[in-house]
Amino acid sequence: MFTPVECYNAPIMADLGEKCAVFGVYGKGLDVARLTYFGLYALQHRGQESSGIAVSDGSKVSCHKGMGLVSQVFIEEDVSKLKGHIAMGHNRYSTAGGSLLEHAQPVIVECGDDTIGLAHNGNLPSTEALELFLREKGIDATGFSDSRMIAEAVAVLVKKGERVDDAVKKIYPLLTGAFSLLIMSRDKLIALRDPCGVRPLSMAKLNGGWIFASETCALSPLGASLVRDVEPGEMVVVDARGMRGICLVDANPKFDVFEFVYFARPDSTLLGQSVYEVRRRSGLELAKEAPLQVDVVIPVPETGIPAAIGYSRALNIPFEMGLAKNRYIHRTFIQPEQHMRQQGVKAKLTPIVETLKGKRVAVLDDSIVRGTTSREIVAMLYEAGATEVHFLVSSPPVLYPDFYGIDTPTQENLIAATKSIPEIREFLGATSLNYLSYEGLIRAVGVPEERLCTSCFTGNYPIDIRERAKEVREISRSSTRLQNRVASGIGAQ
Repeated sequence: MFTPVECYNAPIMADLGEKCAVFGVYGKGLDVARLTYFGLYALQHRGQESSGIAVSDGSKVSCHKGMGLVSQVFIEEDVSKLKGHIAMGHNRYSTAGGSLLEHAQPVIVECGDDTIGLAHNGNLPSTEALELFLREKGIDATGFSDSRMIAEAVAVLVKKGERVDDAVKKIYPLLTGAFSLLIMSRDKLIALRDPCGVRPLSMAKLNGGWIFASETCALSPLGASLVRDVEPGEMVVVDARGMRGICLVDANPKFDVFEFVYFARPDSTLLGQSVYEVRRRSGLELAKEAPLQVDVVIPVPETGIPAAIGYSRALNIPFEMGLAKNRYIHRTFIQPEQHMRQQGVKAKLTPIVETLKGKRVAVLDDSIVRGTTSREIVAMLYEAGATEVHFLVSSPPVLYPDFYGIDTPTQENLIAATKSIPEIREFLGATSLNYLSYEGLIRAVGVPEERLCTSCFTGNYPIDIRERAKEVREISRSSTRLQNRVASGIGAQ
């Protein structure tokens, strides 16, 4: 198993961390481990810290996991050894606090005659109910992740003779937070989502078998046919009897809008909407709200590209690639030389001077979180010869931390929570700064606002964050709208 002591995750473009990707397969006659490998490969963008696959052949569960990218963790021999007809896989996101193999998933728990495997995308801001349950059963949960607690709780009931799906039903009320989960036993594969369906999870058919994936982009490379999403509050069980969906609780759909803004791959479909088209429409909306007189529009790759295309086409301004991206320099296991550390974002993004020199440049990014990366990009563009640098953002200011599975900074480290928009523009050193309005983003998404979780922008948390609420202070959205007009040079009204 590939288990280096430490994974280098440099603070380059590290404003937000993904968390995480899950992928599962049930199908006799399918090479489930190999399908899961390629499914995780397609979902690599959702997490790069660790990867793992667990497989059951009906009598035993085998697992291989390690630190790093999917291609670093697995070689042909590893995949070939994983035999069975049930598989689940997981890619974990990058953390700021270092990488530990013990946090890699799937989580595996032995429980008497059965074995429980679990893969989790999301986060439980409160684990008090789970901890109390485990404590009453004589299990010390100190140091357990929320994912480990869920697996241990299910295993407790399975040890007592409960079927795994019945155990999941009983544990479900103890889960406070966002979760798209895959749970396997020796003979079942179970998929379930929280009542709000904050994180995505789709199901598909392939040659008589079933596939579950965090995003639809993982399906077409395998030749799988999308069936539908696992519904919020639903548990889907697949075993020798077939597939059945069970409603565990009434749904209150609140899908995380940040999946559209940043996390999902552009070739995925979420809530029936093309992610690419949503981002392109964000650029169109931004062109209506903040038309600029510039010579060229460039994106911050990769997620800024569709919005930059939409903006440039709407205003008939040339679109160019002004920044070249080295995608994986911060995912190596070799520590960088000191001079490279000092280079910061330049180690990952390189300006294309021919596109920029002597030009008034509009640079479009999907979001600004801490602002440090954006400031380095602005400085880099000026150094490459841009005469003006106008910074455009295809989402509203991020004012609140996330508690549902995105590795956002604490609120005091969110630049929009501590500075006015004119102050952010000054911090960036940009000629101008324009955010897409909240209303513009909702129009671009094309889904009713009441079906979305917009907590990062509004502070409205649809799932009770309980003891974490003390970490949040309220910020007036009306004041940020006024600040945006001032920073855009339109003037206060």
